[in-house]
Amino acid sequence: MATNNDKEAADLSAHAKPVTEVLQRLGSSAGGLSAAEAQARLARFGPNCLTPRRGRGPLLRFLLQFHNVLIYILLAAAGVTALLGHWVDTGVIAGVVVINAIVGFIQEGKAERALEAIRRMLSLRSLVLRDGRPITVPAEEIVPGDVVQIQSGDRVPADLRLVRVRNLRIDEASLTGESMPVEKETEPVAAEAALGDRHCMAYSGTFVTYGQATGLVVATGDATELGRISELLAGVQHIETPLLRKLAVFGRWLSIVIVALAALTFVLGTGLRDYAVPDMFLAAVGLAVAAIPEGLPAIITITLAMGVQRMARRNAIVRVLPAVEALGSVTCIGSDKTGTLTRNEMTVQSVVTAEGTYDVTGVGYEPHGELTQDGTAVDPEQHPELLELLRAGLLCNDAGLREHDGQWLIDGDPTEGALVVAARKAGLDPHLESEERPRTDVIPFESEHRFMATLHHDHAGHGFVYLKGAPERVIEMCAHERETGEDRPLRREHWDRLIGQLAARGSRVLAVAFRAAADEHRALRFEDVDGGLTLLGLFGMVDPPREEAIRAVAECHAAGIRVKMITGDHAATAVAIAARLDIGDGEHALTGIELERLGDAELRERAGDIDVYARVSPEHKLRLVKALQLRGEIVAMTGDGVNDAPALKRADVGIAMGVTGTEVAKEAAEIVLADDNFASIANAVKEGRTIYDNLRKTILFILPTNVGQAGTIVAAVAFGMVLPILPVQILWVNMVVAVTLALALAFEPAEPDIMRRPPRDPRAPIFSAYFLWRTLLVVTVLVAGTLGMFVWEQAQGASLEVARTAAVNTLVMFQAVYLLNSRFLLAPAWPHQALRGNPYVLLSIAVIVGLQLLFTYAPFMHTLFHTAPLGAEAWVRIMLIALSIYVIVELEKAVVRRFGRRAV
Repeated sequence: MATNNDKEAADLSAHAKPVTEVLQRLGSSAGGLSAAEAQARLARFGPNCLTPRRGRGPLLRFLLQFHNVLIYILLAAAGVTALLGHWVDTGVIAGVVVINAIVGFIQEGKAERALEAIRRMLSLRSLVLRDGRPITVPAEEIVPGDVVQIQSGDRVPADLRLVRVRNLRIDEASLTGESMPVEKETEPVAAEAALGDRHCMAYSGTFVTYGQATGLVVATGDATELGRISELLAGVQHIETPLLRKLAVFGRWLSIVIVALAALTFVLGTGLRDYAVPDMFLAAVGLAVAAIPEGLPAIITITLAMGVQRMARRNAIVRVLPAVEALGSVTCIGSDKTGTLTRNEMTVQSVVTAEGTYDVTGVGYEPHGELTQDGTAVDPEQHPELLELLRAGLLCNDAGLREHDGQWLIDGDPTEGALVVAARKAGLDPHLESEERPRTDVIPFESEHRFMATLHHDHAGHGFVYLKGAPERVIEMCAHERETGEDRPLRREHWDRLIGQLAARGSRVLAVAFRAAADEHRALRFEDVDGGLTLLGLFGMVDPPREEAIRAVAECHAAGIRVKMITGDHAATAVAIAARLDIGDGEHALTGIELERLGDAELRERAGDIDVYARVSPEHKLRLVKALQLRGEIVAMTGDGVNDAPALKRADVGIAMGVTGTEVAKEAAEIVLADDNFASIANAVKEGRTIYDNLRKTILFILPTNVGQAGTIVAAVAFGMVLPILPVQILWVNMVVAVTLALALAFEPAEPDIMRRPPRDPRAPIFSAYFLWRTLLVVTVLVAGTLGMFVWEQAQGASLEVARTAAVNTLVMFQAVYLLNSRFLLAPAWPHQALRGNPYVLLSIAVIVGLQLLFTYAPFMHTLFHTAPLGAEAWVRIMLIALSIYVIVELEKAVVRRFGRRAV
């Protein structure tokens, strides 16, 4: 937990002050605190752990799942069926309600799990100075003012102001998005410096990858940067998916219509047609049962579940069912760069010598590729300066390259590993080179001098000093450059221009220099490399974009989805990588500092124009997601780090990386990519759109048929007729027939143009004006055909039971035929297409035909549902009437395709 005092300690702006001042403000010293003072501060500040957030209890969370209008309608339907004594139907409806409640209950638990995952990131034990002596204490007992020692492999236990460093590099990717371990130093930085630029700080939860350091604890528990993210996550309001929002509106609208229609029918029958009150009450109940789409939530759940299975086969694991549909409706994807759009494998792509620039093919750590110049492959053996530069990068190096289970891995620093891979591509063997020129001495890399130097001797008595480091530092140490085998005066402006060109392309630049040494020179000192070196050349390396990500971004653009890169990396790198991915304009990026200066309204305006965001913090990512949502966008946010978690939770769809992603990100997200591949998102978008199409097809099928059943009763009452269908027969049609047929639509494949359509308008209702028109059309045909069949049979002298049986079968066959129309929203359902592509359609029709034969001819069904056998002529009339719906709807779709497609 953290107190106000703890937060005051965190407000020191320690990154902007000298160490001595921070020590003084915290009442500490280089020897740390005394044991007594540490105990006093522990009591004052509280333990170094994140405060558990108290959420709603599980019982309350479960009960709140029933607080939904559509659920109320379902419960009313269950009550009606129970009153009618149909306990099987009551059980089915109740089961649907409970399943939906369980799904929602599981979904709401992810916030608590995300917070728990953050709490688990704190290290277990740490080395601190107490009374001037190093002792190991539990991380929870660290307090502000403690002096902590960290080294390679440690997790940083609290936010530290660094006091002393030695070759310290920290992996902050999970916190800032920085793709490379950050070199640390002790000098203060500007007060407004972004989190990733505070090189004198080490933050809780990050990893030490190299070196050692001593740091002063300036914040613990909730007051750390990690704790602030936890608070952000706890305070983020979860946004309902578009499907849930639209179903809520649809449910409210439907409930009003059903109640009004049932009441109208009751009043009409008792007031104008002199029906008996008990009979009209049963008729109104039957109408309500007919109109309520009891099976719709179950069909939606099954449709989503089928999509989940298909997505899992494509490496997208869905944790929350409605997110599938929401992903299909996204208009904007905000993606982190490192490891998501890029490979997270540094790769040398440019090698520069005095003779020219060479390109290096291949990406990642796999040592397969070649060196080219102007598109033509070159033999490094024919270019001595190029070969010597690559050899120098290989020898002045502590990294190793190995293959494991078909995958190439780097042992050591990724930047040095990239140099090893480049040398391997040129045909140099690391083991052979190190045997021919074994290392004699080394000056390790340190952030203070910004270079590494190694001394080597061959077996012929020659000595070689190789040096690599930051280009501006190395060039200061050089007097010459190597060209055509000779040392010529250094052209400083020429090399500065080349460095600028590489940096503008988003490359990280390293310079390499050389000096000859005598055979007896066996110790390497700083004065040996202080000046007079010969510059061999430059390496330009990047974390390259995934090839499949490039294709996936293009596919998203074709689908009308805007992709935005939101990263903690540097602006130049972000713009360069974004340009290769065709994200943004290739020139502009909005940095975290610039974003900080924008108000919410201005950010909302700029968010529509800017696609590349660099050096951003967790708060910035969260603000961006909110700004985009305020613009009416449906936002998907991808990411893998702790820093992504609040934005992942706030987004309409959070997508976490499964391999490199932190547990925090996975718990906050709705979808996890098993292969960390941005390309899987394009597949998921296609699946999401298919699912939404299928849901709309289901609604466009089940609602007209349900309303058609209710309309038959309303029309009969309006005309003063005997009810053509009994309430118990309506239950049969509604629960068994309609649900079974509609379920086949859950298995529909994607329509051919699904990824060439623009995203749906997020504000468009799920039940559009066109759907209303189609419903009225189908209802009219169903009511006319069903009543017509009933009247015809009675006119031919049939009994009431026979006439009602013919009417029920006509209604059922109408639905079976209309199912073929519903397989395509607007595309023509030609017989050769309507009967192929989805075997469940024919199967469901066959099942329905079998059930209707049982309904018509089985003696026990006669008793239960008051039916009677039909003759062959009646079946011919039923099929001819039913086929009319197919012809009428196909003609209607042809007219809409020609004149009003946009209205759909």
